[in-house]
Amino acid sequence: MQTDVTHYSDLAITYTSEYGLKIIAALAIFIIGKWAVNKITSFTKKMMKKADIDTTLVEFAESLIFFSLLMMVIIASLNALGINTTSFLAVFGAAGLAIGLALQGSLANVGAAVLIIVFRPFKVGDFIDAGGAIGTVEDVNLFSTIIAPLDNRTIIVPNSKIVSGNIVNYSMKENRRVDHVFGIGYDDDLKLAKETLMQMMLDDDRVLSDPAPFVAVSELGDSSVNFTTRSWVKTADYWDVYFEQIEKVKLMFDEKGISIPYPQMDIHTQENK
Repeated sequence: MQTDVTHYSDLAITYTSEYGLKIIAALAIFIIGKWAVNKITSFTKKMMKKADIDTTLVEFAESLIFFSLLMMVIIASLNALGINTTSFLAVFGAAGLAIGLALQGSLANVGAAVLIIVFRPFKVGDFIDAGGAIGTVEDVNLFSTIIAPLDNRTIIVPNSKIVSGNIVNYSMKENRRVDHVFGIGYDDDLKLAKETLMQMMLDDDRVLSDPAPFVAVSELGDSSVNFTTRSWVKTADYWDVYFEQIEKVKLMFDEKGISIPYPQMDIHTQENK
């Protein structure tokens, strides 16, 4: 009995001395390596921001650098355990192929993310219409683009859906044009209405003088004479000017006795004799 106990004790000591140090070394490599990965990633991100690199590219590069370095740390830890990483990489590659076939949609999103980063149709902070969502871009990651609409919701749009359709970037240009159509009655003073609309735009300091504001009769409608107004503003001022112009026109037309007609229909009846 004593011999058996001694035998098992010797085996335990042997395995502990042989594999214990390997396990400790592997854990040390993983812990220290992960700490170093976080530090390197953080430092790289800080340097890219200091170099004034686009925020979208910074976020994408941060994710890519982190996962690449972490994979190297994991492989080094497995080597320390004595695991043959060559065969492991072969198995991992085969598994990766199978997973890739099963996750073709997700890989398409990664490819789309690369296209977004390379061609830069938009960046973080831009106001866009893409993938069925309209709002401000908050983040672009490997799989999706985060868009916040005006009502402060969060919309997560797959990158592949964005690159497969039209992308409208409202923030790319420095200036935007504010377009409106206003109607007056056929009995109202056409010249007075036109002068009022032009004055409304000229009185607003946010409306640019070049290109100059524009107003013209665009349609003789069924119930109204319609004017089209066009004025250029800074992109940041677009929505404020857009809504304020509608309010100003109503107030100015009321003040000058110019009517804004609504659709109406005259019905004539005939009596049978």
